[in-house]
Amino acid sequence: MYVILTYDFGEKRVQRALKICRKYLVWVQNSVFEGEITFANLEKLKYELKSIMVEEEDSVRIYILKSERYVKRQVMGYDKMEDVNFL
Repeated sequence: MYVILTYDFGEKRVQRALKICRKYLVWVQNSVFEGEITFANLEKLKYELKSIMVEEEDSVRIYILKSERYVKRQVMGYDKMEDVNFL
């Protein structure tokens, strides 16, 4: 499956959230990640984020698509995804 994940964490937890998300997805903008992920890894990612979040202050949004081919992406300015796709 292909996911787009965004988060809004308190200042004390934001670096930990970034580190967790980068293990599973591609960092495309501040607090925005996307990429292919298995169901099992998505559950691990959610578990790890939930373990550091304060539910009254922090939030995570995950948009789930069947695959990347259903995503139409338009980028204005610098695209961090270009650096990742370089072989």
